[in-house]
Amino acid sequence: MTISPSKLNTFLFFKLPSAYLCGVRTKSITDTACVVSVKHRWINQNPFNSMFWAVQGMAAELTTGALVMTKIRASGKKISMLVANNNAAFTKKATGRIQFSCNQGEAIDHAISKAIETGEGQTVWLNSKGINTDGVQVSDFNFEWTIKLKSK
Repeated sequence: MTISPSKLNTFLFFKLPSAYLCGVRTKSITDTACVVSVKHRWINQNPFNSMFWAVQGMAAELTTGALVMTKIRASGKKISMLVANNNAAFTKKATGRIQFSCNQGEAIDHAISKAIETGEGQTVWLNSKGINTDGVQVSDFNFEWTIKLKSK
């Protein structure tokens, strides 16, 4: 079974309802990139009338995590995944529709190959940028994913 935007959005509804209720939606996913969108609304705003940083974080993390899940599934191996570290920078007020994207599928492929080859856990830093409808970057997230072959 392939991972598609509609399947990821259904997953959000059942497994991450706070992200779903805040409007986080997967728009596209390919072998190398994932795009997620979220619109500033009353339910996801902060007291400064912009999008709460945690909502941006959920959307950004989904772009990276969905790619990792897709690559793990394609490997045919049982591999665990976990965020070990993250950081973010906010450069402009997040209002309107914000689109997050990660295009580092090749870096994930390399980390999974190395984990399978060596049997040792691997880490990979993945980036997701939040861009508003004017093309201006509002936030920049980095997630350190750890992957490890599950023991039999």
